Amino acid sequence: MKNQSCFPTILSASPAACLIALSLIIAGCGTTSRDGGKAGAVVTKTSASYIAALEGGVIGRQAGLSISKADRQRALEAEYRALEAARGGQPVVWQGSSISGSVVAAAPYQVGSQNCRQYSHTVTVKGQESVARGAACRNADGTWTPLG
Repeated sequence: MKNQSCFPTILSASPAACLIALSLIIAGCGTTSRDGGKAGAVVTKTSASYIAALEGGVIGRQAGLSISKADRQRALEAEYRALEAARGGQPVVWQGSSISGSVVAAAPYQVGSQNCRQYSHTVTVKGQESVARGAACRNADGTWTPLG
């Protein structure tokens, strides 16, 4: 008698079934809450704490940069995504109302037990580019702490 498993393996599942299963798993990963009752403002609690840990990122250090709160949030999210997941040299771009930017992180390097990365953030306002550079190290809880 053949030994048959009661559970299908992932290898025998169709690509569509795999995508549906993955979508359901990912959908259950976030915790959301309304932000002060503002219409349409949904904030993921975990990502908000990761963004806050960047302490304004390198974009916060650009002198004379006038940027809305929503655009600053987009810029900081791009900084986090570049640090956390982008390959070295791969730009993470963002677009705001009248501003855009690109964050490029270098390859990770080790400082003690922490992974760290240098990165640059290019911001374009009315055709004028400005570049800020910095470095950050990843903490055990997944947040990134800026250096310097």
